[in-house]
Amino acid sequence: MRLVVARCSVDYVGRLTAHLDPAVRLLMVKADGSVLVHADGGSYKPLNWMSPPCRLSEADGRWTVENKAGERLLITLDEVLHDSSHDLGADPGLIKDGVEAHLQALLAEHVGTLGEGWTLVRREYPTPIGPVDLMCRDGGPTIEVGPAPTGDGSPIARAGYVAVEVKRRASIDAVEQLTRYLDYLNRDPLLFPVAGVLAAQNIAPQARTLAQTRGIRCVVLDYDRLRGIEVDGTLF
Repeated sequence: MRLVVARCSVDYVGRLTAHLDPAVRLLMVKADGSVLVHADGGSYKPLNWMSPPCRLSEADGRWTVENKAGERLLITLDEVLHDSSHDLGADPGLIKDGVEAHLQALLAEHVGTLGEGWTLVRREYPTPIGPVDLMCRDGGPTIEVGPAPTGDGSPIARAGYVAVEVKRRASIDAVEQLTRYLDYLNRDPLLFPVAGVLAAQNIAPQARTLAQTRGIRCVVLDYDRLRGIEVDGTLF
């Protein structure tokens, strides 16, 4: 990342025009190619910026930042007070309490939350379009299914498999994602039939309706109970 503190004026030319009179500002050039102009106020939001992909050229105290659409950010440097570059390396990302990865791990430990006798087959079960969060068996009696999608068409006996998608907040997109996973999983004669469960702390009403029309069960997760924290005088 390059950091430049300079007295500068800024003009934006594109779908609209904008102008910043000369003042001391912080110019940030990130490794992804974005250029941001910050003041010493306004919290995190820059006064102006150009998102990648864009190209920065410097000549005669002037920066010209142009994107593929031909929009330009013109920065005129009157006085440069500081100019330095720093390699920040790879960022591990923000880890929040209760995000999907943690919910997934907790639910894998307490898969009985989804039903009596349920067992975990695998976390991050692979499919051609990405991994399903949890693959489980529902603990019910062995059933005869058939004909399978491939084979000689004779019935086969198997305990029920269930694909579980875990979200913090589930929207219609989550239902679509799980539907795609189920489509691929049910093409596997060793798994067929695979049911679906959408498990989340919060499920949007539209997502619940769509899930029900597709035969997907919705489960609302209690994060505190999964962690074993006392709630209303009881433990999970």
